[in-house]
Amino acid sequence: MIITGAGRGLGREHALLFAGLGANVVVNDNGAATDGSGATAGPAHDVVAEIKAAGGRAVAHVGSVTDWSESERMVRLAIETFGGLDVLVNNAGILRDRFLVTMSEAEWDSVMEVHLKGHFVPLHHAANHWRAESKAGRPVNAAVVNTSSPSGLRGNPGQLNYAAAKAGIAAMTLVAARELDRIGVRVNAIAPVARTRLTSGSPAFAATVGRDAAGFDHWDPANVSPLVVALSAADCRVSGRVFTVLGGHIGLQETWRETETFDKDRRWTVDELEATLAVLPGGAPVFESSIKAHEARQEARPVSDAVDV
Repeated sequence: MIITGAGRGLGREHALLFAGLGANVVVNDNGAATDGSGATAGPAHDVVAEIKAAGGRAVAHVGSVTDWSESERMVRLAIETFGGLDVLVNNAGILRDRFLVTMSEAEWDSVMEVHLKGHFVPLHHAANHWRAESKAGRPVNAAVVNTSSPSGLRGNPGQLNYAAAKAGIAAMTLVAARELDRIGVRVNAIAPVARTRLTSGSPAFAATVGRDAAGFDHWDPANVSPLVVALSAADCRVSGRVFTVLGGHIGLQETWRETETFDKDRRWTVDELEATLAVLPGGAPVFESSIKAHEARQEARPVSDAVDV
């Protein structure tokens, strides 16, 4: 199996749990700094060493998931090292938080590249491997788990680029599930909330997290990993679904759905539509607390950046 962005945070927890349950793991991480710059092999190799010390099997892949050839090599590494590929967990990501009016082109492009392209490229190469296996008459029973975010499902002020990318990942999941079902591949997504390098560095977020009265740490990233493992199990039949997860709470999410209808047996006039729209609740709500939290984050760090969220 392959887990991208597995050198730290959520990806590391996924890798440790999978390996502890007997999975052979390709630990992908390019070791970039929190601002996305630089690269180091340390995080990926550290997780591999941790897995091996516990008696598991793992190999490191140090490279960017946005690189077409590098991702193809990552898929081949899994196949050549462990004899096959049955699970892909797309987890790598970054943030470049800004309000719409101050967001730069580079801040938009980098988030779109790492999240959307960084999910598509490994999925493309893995899917081509599975299609070739199916065409050769070898049964395929594979799973993909993508990583969306509540920000992509609900929207969050100050995260226009991130929310759009994560919403795109949720839509990508639904389409891929429909396309790959015929060859034996299930595709789901999670939208987790957990403590990562980004959230740990946010004063507004840090003030809200901690253990409850019973001592349970709802924000521990390890809380998310059991759902990823369950969705990857060979006997799981769930596909085309998106789940939120925080602590012990898991929620099955629905896509956009029609909540009210306004029908006529002829074309509407502009006046009729204006009168109809006037009785609807006024536009998108402004969550003042969310905006204040984002502003506090920007004061502490002009551009919030993190990987593996």
